[in-house]
Amino acid sequence: MNRYKEISSLQNPLIKKVLVLKDKSRERKKTGEFILEGLREFQLALKANYDIKTVFFNEAILSSDQLEKIIPLDHGELEVIKVSKDVYQKIAYRETTEGIIALVKSKSHLLSDLKFKNKNPLILVADATEKPGNLGAILRTADAARLDAVLIVNPKGDLYNPNIIRSSVGCIFTNAIATGSTEEVIAFLKENKIFIYCAALTASENYSKIDYTKASAIVVGTESTGLPIEWLESSTQNIIIPMEGEIDSMNVSVSAAIIIFEAKRQRAM
Repeated sequence: MNRYKEISSLQNPLIKKVLVLKDKSRERKKTGEFILEGLREFQLALKANYDIKTVFFNEAILSSDQLEKIIPLDHGELEVIKVSKDVYQKIAYRETTEGIIALVKSKSHLLSDLKFKNKNPLILVADATEKPGNLGAILRTADAARLDAVLIVNPKGDLYNPNIIRSSVGCIFTNAIATGSTEEVIAFLKENKIFIYCAALTASENYSKIDYTKASAIVVGTESTGLPIEWLESSTQNIIIPMEGEIDSMNVSVSAAIIIFEAKRQRAM
């Protein structure tokens, strides 16, 4: 007897729910649930104690024996469902896939919930980052540098957009993330006595000349418009990466990485 429930119809109400959550940001926000796909992403979400409601797998890609090595023995109320090839291909959002998709409860990302273990935290602040690929790359950099937090200011979409999860390679689950308005994040940084270093073109100091060994927030804006005036007025010091070519800016995720790893270099000395 098969120990898993099976779904082979695209008209199944649960499958319809997955399709809506995959495509509709409004529905993700309304229900507080999202869809993730992939083995690494699933394992990182588990490690980060996300509440995983349902797992869908296709046995032609991922066998039940392989699945049972991934799912914890004490998975409690976690529902595991085997789906047909047609259903799996419909609910998957990757061109190449690994046979596992999960329905997961999202977490809140309130500034008030953010606690620092390090007395001199190093934080990345991303203001109004629009492209999921850029935000995903920023989260990968933050994970690689093991930053104390990533603050996302005035987010343009929901954090659990499948494209952000995919481009971050699951690093949305590995970082301490909080969101807020410009005013809220500036107030939070000042209240916690964190120096603010804004990447900007005006009144700026070479980024490599700054001391990042104290509590520091590196603030980056969009490539098209940069940072709003509120940040520049609150900045401890504006910083710039010297450019030797014809253009005056780089991709925001690249700029963030350059500055972050200079800060990490200083802190390792």
